[in-house]
Amino acid sequence: MVRVQLGQTRSSSARKHAAIVAICVALVLAAWRDAVARKWVEEDFWPREVKTYTFVPPGKPGPQSNEDTVIGEVLEYRPDKGDTFFDLARYFGLGYNELVDANPGVDEWIPGHFDKPVIVPQEFVLPNGTYEGIVVNVPEMRLYYYPPSKGGARTVVTFPVGLGREEWKTPTGKFSVREKTVNPTWNIPESIRKERIADKGFSETMIPGGDPRNPLGKYRMRLTLDLYGIHGTNIPWGVGMLVSHGCVRLYPEDIEQLYPMVPLGMTGVFVYQPIKVGMRDGRVFVEVHKDLYGMKPGMYRETRSMLEQHGFMSIVDEEKLRAAVLAQTGMPVDVTRGSSSSDGYAPAPSMRPAATEVHEAAPPAPDDAGEPLRPASGTVGRGVTASAPAARPSADRMTTEVLVPSRATVDAARQPLSSDAR
Repeated sequence: MVRVQLGQTRSSSARKHAAIVAICVALVLAAWRDAVARKWVEEDFWPREVKTYTFVPPGKPGPQSNEDTVIGEVLEYRPDKGDTFFDLARYFGLGYNELVDANPGVDEWIPGHFDKPVIVPQEFVLPNGTYEGIVVNVPEMRLYYYPPSKGGARTVVTFPVGLGREEWKTPTGKFSVREKTVNPTWNIPESIRKERIADKGFSETMIPGGDPRNPLGKYRMRLTLDLYGIHGTNIPWGVGMLVSHGCVRLYPEDIEQLYPMVPLGMTGVFVYQPIKVGMRDGRVFVEVHKDLYGMKPGMYRETRSMLEQHGFMSIVDEEKLRAAVLAQTGMPVDVTRGSSSSDGYAPAPSMRPAATEVHEAAPPAPDDAGEPLRPASGTVGRGVTASAPAARPSADRMTTEVLVPSRATVDAARQPLSSDAR
């Protein structure tokens, strides 16, 4: 009896010792993983290459239309430790919303913990309209700029944006650019000042240009729609979210690219199109986004109506159409009858006979911007290799670690009276 008890004691002691060893090993591994996790810095996003896409606007409606209004391509990226959707969205030129909608069920805070790639939705159907000037599609949270045509191919560049909260909706309507300012002073409207006092106790009437607290960033374009503008931001993680007082925010690196492109007097329009319809290579695509402000009841009916206006319904598979409308992934989905070789997504331009994407050199970077950083590793779909950067700026340059918001901060930003930016 005593020997049995002694044996049990020894067995229990051995188990405790093994448990302690296991815990120690786990802690060491956790520390090692933290040590090797990617640390993003601001320089990873500068300068951003501007992609200029060519397109063919709609002509005669119907299945034989020669329109080519789907641009870009869908990629896949296998994340590394330390990646979050905030980092990846900014690196790939997307809004936070676009990654979330394209990757349902993936934890945006720790996507690297999942043994599946992240969909990178760098493909878009152009909003319906005149295809001129600046077009901001509100439910998509994306800006399109169509430079003046010089008689050649029509072109467009596009950037993700942050827009107005539910109680400060970004409006719809036409406008023109009436003023452009570098390092603008923010003269705080009285209505916003009262909100800031009640919310955070901030009572300033203005914040000077260049101040890191200035929510306008380095560049601002004021519009003829009074009190509204297109500008940078001091909280880049808000791009792709409804966190402003109605203005249009771009990533700092994106507004730096757009600002010199747009001349004074350039016209534009805010549109509300949660559903977009287009064509590429004779196949019909629909792109469905969430109805952010609840302005479009009956999404399926609206989609059918748009397809009928384009004359496409005769070649549309209604089962595919219903699935696309229900999913609301924010990506172009092939709804044409018959099989497609692209798994439902529009085929990448590199797979097409004629080139449809032109890479335009970015404007000159500041003298201290260093060399552009390029993807170094990782796998992106369709055989394209790309990744978040492994390279870092030279040792003599100061690096600024990216401040990714906490989950609580992001949740709070979605609530009323939470943002101090216009």
